[in-house]
Amino acid sequence: MFNTHATSFLQASSQHIWEDDLDLAWLARKFRVGLRRLASWFFVLALLACPSIAHADARLKDIANFEGVRDNMLMGYGLVVGLDGTGDKLTNNAFTEQSLIAFLERQGVNTRGTPLKTKNVAAVTVTATLPPFSRNGSRIDVTVSAMGDAKDLTGGTLLATPLYGADGDVYAVAQGQISIGGFKAGDNATTITKGVPTSGFVTDGGIVEKEVNFALDSLPSLKLALHNPDITTAENVANVINEQVAPGLATVLDPGTVTLTVPAAYHHNVTQLLADIEKLEVKTDQPARIVIDEASGTIVMGENVRIDTVAVAQGNLVVKIEQQPPAVSQPQPLSEGQTVAAAQTTVTVDEGATGPGRRMAVLSHGATLKDLVEGLNALGVGPRDLITILQTIKAAGALQAEIQTR
Repeated sequence: MFNTHATSFLQASSQHIWEDDLDLAWLARKFRVGLRRLASWFFVLALLACPSIAHADARLKDIANFEGVRDNMLMGYGLVVGLDGTGDKLTNNAFTEQSLIAFLERQGVNTRGTPLKTKNVAAVTVTATLPPFSRNGSRIDVTVSAMGDAKDLTGGTLLATPLYGADGDVYAVAQGQISIGGFKAGDNATTITKGVPTSGFVTDGGIVEKEVNFALDSLPSLKLALHNPDITTAENVANVINEQVAPGLATVLDPGTVTLTVPAAYHHNVTQLLADIEKLEVKTDQPARIVIDEASGTIVMGENVRIDTVAVAQGNLVVKIEQQPPAVSQPQPLSEGQTVAAAQTTVTVDEGATGPGRRMAVLSHGATLKDLVEGLNALGVGPRDLITILQTIKAAGALQAEIQTR
């Protein structure tokens, strides 16, 4: 009896303790969920209090070039050998034959007066870009393109070709196995071509032989050239540099150029000055502009495009002509009539008075790019029609943006 009461008491006590544990665990979970929600709200409020996060500024190094720190274009003329019968026809390309004869003579082989019929040689142009501050012995990539009627440069080897700069001096020499990104295969009946087999490249095929002399650290001043000239952006660049580095360091020369005067602390250490300012973030600005590529139907509109109050309707006049097979009309039996074929043509004119995508949209004064796109999409306007509509709105004086056609 005592054991029964004791057991019941212990079971009730344990159940009560277990329920209390459940309540505490439930409260703990609720408390953790509340903390997470509170942290989320604080994060949202922080985002709202910092509008610059939504509109991140651009780094100076991404919107401007430093004067003198630039690439240089190189070009040369050479020969590609080792082709599998896909080279130039010497009878059609006199320059290839002359180049081959001159090359053989430099090797001590006299072929003048002997007709050459090789099909494994092609005359090519070799182009490359010399990066700034390239030193002697450094390597660069080169691009090889056929000049004559060679069909394929696959498997060819570029012979040593000097690459000239704009001043006529040799700055690099290129040579190596050509890599082709395409191919051409087939016979007289069927031909498959992928890419351009008459153009290829040689990775690290050029060796720099002459450096471009440019004493960057000894410059008393230098200029920044903006990629997209704009007076507001140029003023922002000058203000940021003057605030972060030194007052009066930067001045705006024109909408595309900012002049920097090297301070005394950076004399003979201009590289450090550029390293300090190229990471500065600048708020950029551009005029309202719409760029239209009529060939592909591509339209790109800037964020600042605005329009005045205007109503837009898309013309949907459609004339539909349907012609059915002729109906044959035969005379009654034993009559003197003739069999006649009567044409059946139906003409339907649809002026688009009703139906989805056939209504007028009104865009209010100061409408943004989003409003403009949504209003035109409501009409079911395609890219081709949108080009005409934008040009018409501009002609009406309601579009506050510049339209550039490419």
